[in-house]
Amino acid sequence: LYEDNHIIVALKPVGILSQEDYTKDPDMLSLIKEYLKEKYKKEGNVYLGLVMRLDRMTSGVMVFAKNSFAASKLNGNMNKVYNAIVWGTPEAKGTIDAPIYRPDMGLTLRTVDPRGDYAITHWKTIEQLEDKAFVEVKTETGRTHQIRVHFDYIGHPLVGDELYDSPETEFLNHAALHCRQITITHPITLEEMTFVASLPEDMKKELEKSGFSVDKQ
Repeated sequence: LYEDNHIIVALKPVGILSQEDYTKDPDMLSLIKEYLKEKYKKEGNVYLGLVMRLDRMTSGVMVFAKNSFAASKLNGNMNKVYNAIVWGTPEAKGTIDAPIYRPDMGLTLRTVDPRGDYAITHWKTIEQLEDKAFVEVKTETGRTHQIRVHFDYIGHPLVGDELYDSPETEFLNHAALHCRQITITHPITLEEMTFVASLPEDMKKELEKSGFSVDKQ
């Protein structure tokens, strides 16, 4: 989506890890490192700072740092806006303030529990559909599975999120969650920059099935 001497911004598809794990499946950090090595004809390793993460099955904008100074300035200094499709009829807007806990270190599953880490999620409903809602989400904290856990906690799990008891649908076999927009202050120029990525086709189709077209908004 964007590249200069200090940062690179890319669109992460569903199914790609943010960084390598035990599975050795494709990950954004490694893929972009390979792109940079090819572009600059470098041998060996290249520096690329991971300053944010998205779940494997979450798509959207990701920002990376091309040097350690940029990484130090960007880390934790991003305003992210997500879109999600949730079941039911949530309030027009609201805030979820509930700690997130990992009950079993051998599982990725999280839950709301007083023993957990502080976590706050804000949302507003963009469009209420027959049995689901299209929402905009902003987070004050970045806990693993935060948005997924919080909406499940208030009784409106994300469409397609089987891990949190929401079955697959005709178009979605993963949680309907997309990081649509990120705003940063550039680490060198100090310019405010906003990067946007449109919804993936499967989320668009899920909404269109209920009569709502994102592209017409």
